Amino acid sequence: MGLEDETFETLRTAADNGVEFDGLRLERADGGYVLETPIETRTGLDPDEFRTALEAVDEYVTNWRYWRETVGDEGQASRAFLRWCERAPVEGSAAFESQRTEPLSVPERYDALRDGVDRTWGQLRITARFLDVDEPDGIRVYDLWHVDDADTPLSELEVYDEPRQAREIATADDDGRYRPLKTAPTLASGWAFTGLSGSELVDAVDFFYPATVANWHREREGDLDIDHWIDAAERQSGIYEVVDELPREALEWLTEACCVDSQCLRRREWEYSADDEIEVDGGDGVFPCREPCSLVIAAARKWAILESETERTYELELTTSELNQLEELIDAVADGRVDEVREADVNDGANRYRARYLRAKRFEDGSLNAAESDDQ
Repeated sequence: MGLEDETFETLRTAADNGVEFDGLRLERADGGYVLETPIETRTGLDPDEFRTALEAVDEYVTNWRYWRETVGDEGQASRAFLRWCERAPVEGSAAFESQRTEPLSVPERYDALRDGVDRTWGQLRITARFLDVDEPDGIRVYDLWHVDDADTPLSELEVYDEPRQAREIATADDDGRYRPLKTAPTLASGWAFTGLSGSELVDAVDFFYPATVANWHREREGDLDIDHWIDAAERQSGIYEVVDELPREALEWLTEACCVDSQCLRRREWEYSADDEIEVDGGDGVFPCREPCSLVIAAARKWAILESETERTYELELTTSELNQLEELIDAVADGRVDEVREADVNDGANRYRARYLRAKRFEDGSLNAAESDDQ
């Protein structure tokens, strides 16, 4: 592919100030132009030789132009995210990322972008690819869909092209129920966005998972401002003022209930305080959680009130099987699998008929037949 005059002049001007990007180094020295890639170094080039040398490393040239002219925003979260999407080296101090996936060189990325580079962001599958596979000029486009639809033909999906439509998709789960927590692993499937520009992709991801790109980037740069529990709790007012009375032990139960991978795709980075870590694992999500969310605060208010109650001992007559059934019922509700229990499977303790039988036998006037012990 020949080098356009405008592009050549842009590179000559850039070489005067020096270029060092993704393995391409250009400079203008006293003896002529210098062009260096990981494969070779050429020095003392006159303008014609410089142009010929640039044409021989077209992938490095078009890669530089894409990131410099099309994307821009050097140092910004959106640029870092787009580079992560195609497994390009991303600046930052997050060692956990480099341990997950090694970055690709320019030639490796260009080979991969012809077929598409797939990355996963929560329940989103992102594919970075060339706009023109036959004659790639460095311009990338991006496809976005649910991870569960990765092998589903586009003809079977609802295809969108406006990033703002992601907000509507994220509102309800597959059963039509409202999703109060946007990072819960309940994102509806059956849709796709295709051919998005880089800025459109970032906008769509932000509508699905607000602030996750920005916080991911802040973490990489080492300036994620973490708001630990005790600070967030003491700052509450009004009806939520009570949350700072939640016992320290209960915070462990709270995070086990709300802040694990099965309930939220963010990786919890906040602790009880800066020097008091929570024992419950914070999760494996790619994007961090920097503070207790509004859902956690709302739940903490209820649990703080409940934990203020005095414990009492109650006597309840149950068979061993009934005790086991109560445990199965609680597990089924807590794990969200009640709808998965078949009506005919009466061997499952969470079966609807089993539960109704237990209620008929052990409940009276809608209340469990449990007597408060006299030994208090």
